[in-house]
Parts: sequence; C-alpha cells; structure tokens
Amino acid sequence: MLVKLNSSALLGLEAQTVEVEVNGNEEAMPGQTIVGLPDAAVRESRDRIHCAVANSGLEFPPGYFTINLAPGDVRKEGPVYDLAIALGILSSANRIPSDPLKDTIVLGELSLDGEVRAVSGILPICCSAKENGIKRAIVPLENADEAALVKGLEVFPVAGLKETCSFICGDTEIKPHIVDLKSLIPEEPEFGVDFSDVKGQQHAKRALEIAAAGSHNILMVGSPGSGKTMLARRLPTILPPLSIEEALEVTKLYSVTGLLSNRKTLINTRPFRSPHHTTSDIGIIGGGRIPRPGEVSLSHLGVLFLDEFPEFEREVLEVLRQPLEDGMVTVSRALATLTYPAEFMLVAAMNPCPCGNYMDTLKNCTCTPLKIQRYWGKLSGPLLDRIDLHLEVPRLKKEDLYSKESGESSKAIRTRVTAARNIQKKRFAGTRTHSNARMQSKQTRQFCVLSGEAEELLKSAVLHLRMSGRAYDRILKVSRTIADLDGSEVIEARHIAEATQYRTLDRKEVL
Repeated sequence: MLVKLNSSALLGLEAQTVEVEVNGNEEAMPGQTIVGLPDAAVRESRDRIHCAVANSGLEFPPGYFTINLAPGDVRKEGPVYDLAIALGILSSANRIPSDPLKDTIVLGELSLDGEVRAVSGILPICCSAKENGIKRAIVPLENADEAALVKGLEVFPVAGLKETCSFICGDTEIKPHIVDLKSLIPEEPEFGVDFSDVKGQQHAKRALEIAAAGSHNILMVGSPGSGKTMLARRLPTILPPLSIEEALEVTKLYSVTGLLSNRKTLINTRPFRSPHHTTSDIGIIGGGRIPRPGEVSLSHLGVLFLDEFPEFEREVLEVLRQPLEDGMVTVSRALATLTYPAEFMLVAAMNPCPCGNYMDTLKNCTCTPLKIQRYWGKLSGPLLDRIDLHLEVPRLKKEDLYSKESGESSKAIRTRVTAARNIQKKRFAGTRTHSNARMQSKQTRQFCVLSGEAEELLKSAVLHLRMSGRAYDRILKVSRTIADLDGSEVIEARHIAEATQYRTLDRKEVL
C-alpha cells in the first residue's frame, strides 16, 4: 500500500515541503530502502525507526518498504524525517489510518526507546508549511512553543511514537498548542548591566547614543582599562526593543543553527555577539558544506562586538566589508548558495598600539614607530571607511574614578534612542531601510537636507580631512541621526561639527 506524508527540507532560512512516500510489500523479504538524496543521518534512520517501533510496544510490520523523499533533486539532511517515515511505514501496513495525516506536516527525531526528540529549524519550517497551505503540524514536545509562534497553523506536540500513533487513531486527545506571542516580548527587558555603572566617559556615552540611534558602526580606541569593553557590553541596554516581526526574524536564524534554548522560545532582545579574535572567516561570515549562518548573521538587528580588533586575521576583517555595505551575506558552496541577513551594528575596540600606551598621559609607550605602523596596517582603509564613528576613549580621570555619583541610566538614554528610531521608521515607511545608517544614495540626497552654514562647514571638513566619498556619505548619515536626536528636520552646522569630530582616524598621521 502506498502512503504519502509531508515533512520538510531546510535550505538556509527557506524550507521546502518534502513528500515522504512509503510503499510496502508484505510478501517480499523484510528490509527498507530510502531514496531521494538522503544523507548519512537519514539513511541511519532505518535502524532508529525499527528499534523505536519495537520499544514503543508496537509490532514492526513485515515486508519490504521503499521510502522516497520527494523531490529527488533536493538533498535531505538530518534526523527530522524519522517520525514521518515511521508513521508512513505503520500506515502503509494499515496499523494506523492515513487520512488524519492529510494537510499535516510531521517533524521529529526518534530515539531508540520511541521518544520524539527536538530538531532544529522548526520555526522557518512551520512558516513555510503555512504558506504552502498545510493546516496542521505534529512536532516534538520540546519544539511546541517555537512552532506555535506561527499563527494559523494548528500545532500538536507529541512526546513519543506510541502517543503519536494513539492520537492519529483517535484514542488519545491532544489539544492544539497555543502561545501568546505578545506576552513573550517584555516591556522593560532586564539586562543585568546599566549605563549608570559607567563612571565618566561622557563623550564616549554620547557617541554610543548616536550609534544606537542610527544603527551606526563604531570603533573605540583607548588604553587598556579605559572602559571600552564595559561600554560596548552596555550598548544593547540602550537599543530600542525588537518588534514582533524583528523578533521572529532573529529567532529563525537561531532556530536554524540550533542555538535556540528550550527555555527561550523567542529571541526578544537584540543579539549581542562577541567572538574571540581567533575565530576564522567561516565562523564570522558563515559556511560549511551546507552553509550555516556565521556571527554576522547571528548579530542580525543587534550588535557584533569585536574586541582587540587588530588581533583578528586580516582576511577575517576583510570579509566584513560586503555585509557591512549590503546588510546581507551570500555564501556559495558546491552543494548550495545561500543568503542570510546580516544587518548588524559593528562595535570594535582596540588599543592605540601593541603595548597600549601610545598617547597615554601617565605611561610611556615602548613601541617603535614601525611597530605602531604595522599594528594599524592590519586595518585597511576601505574597512575603516565603512565605520561611521571613530572614538578615542581616554584614561578615566581620578575624580571620576573616585566619584560615588551614578551616571545617566540606560532607560533614560533608550527613551531618546527609541524616539529617534521612531522618526526614522516613519521616514523610511514602505521601504526596506530601517535606519539612517542603511540609507541608499537616493535617500541620503532626499533626507539629508543641510542648512547653508552646515553645507559650507561640510565642504571645509572634506577639504581639510581629505575624506573619501564614502567618509563624506558617513558624515551625512551620522549628522542626520544627530539631528533626529535633536528633533530637527534640517541638518544644522552644529550637527555637522559633532559628526565630523567622530572621524578621528581621518586626522591621524599614524594611518
């Protein structure tokens, strides 16, 4: 008897419905064949399924079963098909009915004792299933909350193969799992850290506020202990909260990579990723035989923090240039070419020289000019051009260090940042642009309207600093953000002046 069920193959963030066809021949010698470009994990499911059926108190049907995973030109990976194949075999042998499985997608790995285990990528799979007209989903119990994020799809969580068969036969009732999506996004997220912890460094706090308001990239240069890492780790606390659509977009990425914790159904705060400087270019950009998201994609709509910036391999830093410009990354391999979103804020921190004391007022630098030049030479001009704000973080003053007064709270700063982002949201409504940092050339000309005095000041700055066209463009975008924080429609001279002072490296002879 021929039986057909629905499962899914995941390609990047896109899922394709896979039809699991099972044909049983009771008169043939016992055995199973799986066709349809299965990988090793799929082929091994034959042994897992046989043990799972037996250990669930069910009798494995006699005969030979041919299992086809269609379409045959799409490679099938992982144990996600275990449950669907097992139900197909039992249905083909008339042990369970096949009608309840119509318009239903079946997902889950089987253990040898018949338990249904969680699988990765449930959220994008269920989103795709709903778009393809599938009405129900049978998923592992641990994936139920994640699958239920997709509205309009009935989700039935199962813990074991025996329970699943009993549900299909109508002997056990399983109610559709429901999740309140809005309740998963807190009004006031808890971070454990706050900007009020940072003493002094008012100039640096202001720069980070501007960066957060416009989603601008920022590079902090300062001696060891000046507070660069402390400031960077508090940046997420002043970023505006994720919308429901943004939260689902980020959650899909973490679901695909298997990084979504069972305790956390939805990523409800902006990501903050801080890879070590020994991370490879594949780890940063993504890759593998079937390309998986890298750190730039896991930082999507959040922050990618690179501490000890020049210590990263030059090749690793150079691969950042394309996603910084485009907000997405395309990884090509022999088996697939996949595109992942990578619209992140780059926050980099570094010492001014190898010993860290260059231009320090209290300690003497032991580095030779050649060493300092080589140190800065690890950072290419095109990469630095793509960083909007260059910030010097000086050593903390003694009076600030000993002060018991608390600084401004993250909540107060976040209120201003959110107000500026709301202005940008209205400005770019109906487009794919979300922030000033991502403005296209046409949008920059349209929305960066300068006063006469501001225009003259910008021309003078470009002439004296010998800026590239990209640096000029960055100053305009940063000025637009400063004006938004100021509530001004027109970019004034004071906005240009403040934006220009954040191009520190354009004035450094060391470069």
